[in-house]
Amino acid sequence: MTRFTDRLLLLLAIVLVWFAASAYAGEIAITPPLQTFRYLISLVSTASFWGHVGATLLAFLAALVISIVGGVLLGLIFGLRRFAGDVAEPIIASLYTIPKVTLYPIMLLVFGLGMPAKIAFGVIHGLVPVLLFTLAAVKNLSPTLWRTARALRLTPTQTVMTVLAPAVLPEIVSGVRVGFALTLLGVLIGEMFASQRGLGFLIINGINIHNVPMTTSVAVLVVTFAVLANSAMMALDRRAHHVR
Repeated sequence: MTRFTDRLLLLLAIVLVWFAASAYAGEIAITPPLQTFRYLISLVSTASFWGHVGATLLAFLAALVISIVGGVLLGLIFGLRRFAGDVAEPIIASLYTIPKVTLYPIMLLVFGLGMPAKIAFGVIHGLVPVLLFTLAAVKNLSPTLWRTARALRLTPTQTVMTVLAPAVLPEIVSGVRVGFALTLLGVLIGEMFASQRGLGFLIINGINIHNVPMTTSVAVLVVTFAVLANSAMMALDRRAHHVR
């Protein structure tokens, strides 16, 4: 009950701050809550809007799958090959700190406009966190577990299923949680730069034509989805660590 009350108070505080910001900056900058929700209701009743939602979800899911599968596989490879991991980890971490905006012209030249570019934008944001979390989990695995597996004469498959997977899964879930949010961010930015479909396109198009209600409404929808999804991922993350 206390947690529910805290969340309700937080939501109320956000709405009040939103209303105050709208009153201060005016509707030419941000529309107030009631007007935003009215516009959002009218927006979701149009078929074209759901076409944009579908385009974003398709690109996001494709980028997320590539980020998770690629990040986990590369993390396992670098983690199990200790020397390669020690060399690759600082390089990958350093490269990831480079502002992604500097890579956008290159990505556009390679992938062009459309779905491939949006997926690529999502992957370059989301893959590295999954990779680094997986790599760190494997590197920090207790040597006792490996010795136990050898003492029990477990096959490589049995070692992976009974030793490696349960030990690294919680950290992989943490990496996926971070990668989830960053992949979504990457896809939305990709839609702003390299697409004429999707929620990111609606946001940047609303800015270009100064349609403040549309920009605010779509932004609120994206933020709401991101918060709900992140809450679910955090609950899964806590459960994974608790089970371990």
